[in-house]
Amino acid sequence: MKLKKILLAAACVLVMTATANASADKPGQGVTVSPARATWNTGFFQEALVRRGLEELGYTVKKPKDLANPLAYQSIALGDLDYWTNGWFPMHEAQLPAGFADKGEAIGYVAKAGGLQGYLVSKKQVEELGIKSLEDFKRPEVIKAFDSNGNGKADLTACPAGWGCEKVIDHHMEVYGMKDYINPVKASYEAGMAGAVGAHRSGKPVFFYTWTPNWTTFVFKPGTDVMWINVPEINPSDAQKGAEDRMTVSGVQGAVSDPIDLGFVVSDIRIVANKKFLGDNPAARAFFEVFTLPLADINAQNARMNEGEKSQRAIETHADEWIAANKATWDGWLKAARDAAK
Repeated sequence: MKLKKILLAAACVLVMTATANASADKPGQGVTVSPARATWNTGFFQEALVRRGLEELGYTVKKPKDLANPLAYQSIALGDLDYWTNGWFPMHEAQLPAGFADKGEAIGYVAKAGGLQGYLVSKKQVEELGIKSLEDFKRPEVIKAFDSNGNGKADLTACPAGWGCEKVIDHHMEVYGMKDYINPVKASYEAGMAGAVGAHRSGKPVFFYTWTPNWTTFVFKPGTDVMWINVPEINPSDAQKGAEDRMTVSGVQGAVSDPIDLGFVVSDIRIVANKKFLGDNPAARAFFEVFTLPLADINAQNARMNEGEKSQRAIETHADEWIAANKATWDGWLKAARDAAK
């Protein structure tokens, strides 16, 4: 009888130890999380990875809701949604609801200074024609090289109507006096860039706006295929005022100068979360704080989507492959999250 009691006690200790270990391994167990996701698919990869991390920490994560920026921030502030991985700051600051700082928080850096925007030109023409800036597109020989339809203007693959970047490009055409020299083509961006890829492969000049992360700078490698060019001077739009120091950037690969005046505000891509959720879930907070991705990895995944691997199943496979290829980093993030919950 005494032996049975000893064995039973030992078994209880083992069960309790196993339960404690499981609890430590899954600090989010029993918590259901509601995320949002951007409406642009170049942000889907980081959403999939963060969701996978929370699931490994024991959280039950609902299917993300694809929301426009203002609605996502409003929902996070209200607590209807817990987080999203697609905050661009300072670009999105004007889209935050009043009093957001009391209810929500930008945390960690998915890609610090990862949100570059600007104009790129085929390297061959940059070198042959001495192109350094939009101002060079006032020169007849430059216009001729990029005039694909014979209307006397250089054709720029620009942003479709309604995109935030459309307003900035329109502002540039106005303040730099470019309306008579550059024709911003505002049709489907995807179609326009597909045309640019075809033109470049045929040896023709290309001139386009883009942002990072994006598949475009994986297919068109800055410094090899294309070069970032300057705007004539920093002349911010009303929405850009106050962020002029983030419109000139140093160390940009493939830029015609260092530093370079991009004319667009460089943004940090950050996770944004509800403050109460962060306070109640230290493991999630810690994971958000340490999660970060090399821009080259996001660009490479975006290129795969552009080549056809764009289904949700494909994106989940990309996430699996990234985790497997970066196992030590991934395990380190999970350990930091688990340690924070102790």
